[in-house]
Amino acid sequence: MIDINARTHATAATLVLAPTDRAPAAARAFLSEVFRQRGLGDDYVARLVITELVTNAYRHTGTKMIVALVRTENGPPVIEVWDQCDRLPDVRPADQTAESGRGLPMLSMLVHEWGTRPLVEGGKAVWARLID
Repeated sequence: MIDINARTHATAATLVLAPTDRAPAAARAFLSEVFRQRGLGDDYVARLVITELVTNAYRHTGTKMIVALVRTENGPPVIEVWDQCDRLPDVRPADQTAESGRGLPMLSMLVHEWGTRPLVEGGKAVWARLID
């Protein structure tokens, strides 16, 4: 069991991950525990969202560390994933022959809104606000 309270400030729970192929599974387990401990109900869409954001961070940024946050104040939960790369996500038009590139367009259909913001210490946060 993950002790969410040990890494909680205000209403945000935080997990630091190594950028490996195990990061998405660890992020899903973390998110599920946050939802369970806070009584937030079904976490299916949230698990899809955090999987996509963490996978993009470890596959496409060259970051040495990924930070996953789940914020639960002021309405629907917000999922944020921080990495150390300043380059913004590249959302391309759908290519039926491509083996990747469908995650962020899919994410945009599952959430209320999503976006990016620069981090003061360098890098960026990619965030998504879930539908209530």
